[in-house]
Amino acid sequence: MSGIAGWVDFDRDLRRNRSTVLAMTATLACRGPDGEGLWVSEHAAFGHRRLAVFDLADGHQPVEFSEGGEVIAVAMHSGSILNHDQLRRELTGRGHRFRTGGDTEVLLFAYLEWGEECVHRLEGTFAGAVWDARTRQLWLVRDRLGVEPLFYYPTPTGVLFASEAKALFAHPFVEAEVDGDGLREVMTYSGTPDFPPYRGMRRLRAGRMARFGEGSTTVRPYWTVQAHEHTEDIPSTVATIRGLLEESMDRNLVSEVPLGSLLSGGLDSSGVVALADRVLKPRGESVRTFTVNFSRHEDNFRPSDTREAVDAPYAADVVAHLGTTHRSVLIDPAELADPIARAAVLRAKDLPTPLGDMNTSLYLLAREVAQHVRVVMTGEAADSIFHGVAWNRDPVESRMGTFPWVARGIVRDDAQGLGCGLFDPDLLKKLAPLDYAAQRYRESIAEAPMLDDVSEEDRHMRELCWVHLTNFMENQNGHTERLFKAVGVEVRMPYCDHRLVEYGYNLPWALQNFDGREKGLLRSALRDLLPASVIERRKTPYPVTLDSAYEAALRAEGTRLLADTQAPVRELLDLSALRAVLENPGTLGSWAARANLELPLQLNSWLRDYGIRLSI
Repeated sequence: MSGIAGWVDFDRDLRRNRSTVLAMTATLACRGPDGEGLWVSEHAAFGHRRLAVFDLADGHQPVEFSEGGEVIAVAMHSGSILNHDQLRRELTGRGHRFRTGGDTEVLLFAYLEWGEECVHRLEGTFAGAVWDARTRQLWLVRDRLGVEPLFYYPTPTGVLFASEAKALFAHPFVEAEVDGDGLREVMTYSGTPDFPPYRGMRRLRAGRMARFGEGSTTVRPYWTVQAHEHTEDIPSTVATIRGLLEESMDRNLVSEVPLGSLLSGGLDSSGVVALADRVLKPRGESVRTFTVNFSRHEDNFRPSDTREAVDAPYAADVVAHLGTTHRSVLIDPAELADPIARAAVLRAKDLPTPLGDMNTSLYLLAREVAQHVRVVMTGEAADSIFHGVAWNRDPVESRMGTFPWVARGIVRDDAQGLGCGLFDPDLLKKLAPLDYAAQRYRESIAEAPMLDDVSEEDRHMRELCWVHLTNFMENQNGHTERLFKAVGVEVRMPYCDHRLVEYGYNLPWALQNFDGREKGLLRSALRDLLPASVIERRKTPYPVTLDSAYEAALRAEGTRLLADTQAPVRELLDLSALRAVLENPGTLGSWAARANLELPLQLNSWLRDYGIRLSI
């Protein structure tokens, strides 16, 4: 239920501007393939694109409540409020009368009953909007971990808001302008929580609510992790983690449409599948699982310090162990290089990134998944909670005074930023992207909740956990959620349960590292559910293609860029360095080297297709 856009203007009669709100809403059609809704009043207008997950027949949005012929309030949201059945029963007992079985009307009546404090009762991943006609105020809210996106753009006489930036660009008030800090954000992948790179635009932070009235704006947190002393021993800690995971899975399996799960054969995704199987198997159901693989991947694979083995055998072990209904999605290099697929990725994310085929392969996987299920679960956030990423455990990369994913590029690739190897040296000197990332890092860790008497080591590890739960998760959510919503699939992340996140944040490093391995506590919590091969498998990142045909396709695209004298990205690049890369075979042999070409190629498409005005 899954794309919202709106406009509040206290000086303008929006009933004369329906077409503008319809244009904004139309940009979100991929997020909501099952219908469109529009509600317009004098000073507020809501548009919605629906992905039907609950109340398939009657769960249309926006939802209005009126008394005596006068509108009291109107609500809409994206995502899912997973405890809507329980809240409906409670609200019915308080005298509210429901017309639908969907979760949007629950949001509306919860707001009318408890005001904005209703958010503390909501479970799930959601981004919601309520127009309170009594006070002539707009209320916006985003889920605790920020899985669902929500952007807003203040105007002199009101505010615009939407699930994605592209919907705001459909409004004539909004110009796609990017200044120096915006470009630095793109170049470093800093993931600043409230700062999309577009000038004048804001992103509502995870766990925040905002209220907009005539001449007033208030943004405040309603949830963040709190620092607590951890007193449990290892067995009790493992048992608590397992219990929190089981409770989260019970909530995340609520759906009236087919639901599945991604499966890489790693611990995180396999754990999600096993926990789901524990619930579904007694009902006589099996988990639908999906794995991505590349043509000739096994033939081209060479072990490295980050990827010791391909995913397929481990995923197969999980499928055999649990008896899932499985589909392996095989992707050819030609599909990864397909300009239509690459354009769709950029359109989905509204931003260029250096992730290259990680983007495109996930989009192609999502496109196949959409043929079978409407909701899919992933293993996101487990690495953030349990320090699963290698750079957190690296004594150099984790202590460079910047985001560790930025530090990794500096240490391993002498990079000025992620994918920045072909930018003009004078531009890099002017923008100083690494200084920008370090400043954003300092700002982020300054917010990290901390006990007064915490040790230096525990302080450091909690700071790393914090930047992953905030900045890195903002990047990850914008990656996975957006690519699946681009094909009309809702994403759920069971590890993003706020109780589990807060519990994990407060685990002392001695416990997190009790066995000297990444995610030892999570391994222990899942040990009885998974095959030994998966439990003992070392953390492996999302796979990338190793086929030389993809490298050749990238090289051809780069050659066309070099020949295009009107390419907007040219003024940002070191053209001699680009030419040297294109003319010398083998220069794109690694994923990091490819990223240096992937980002300029996407940046060029972004500048051109979005009509970006650079102010640097």
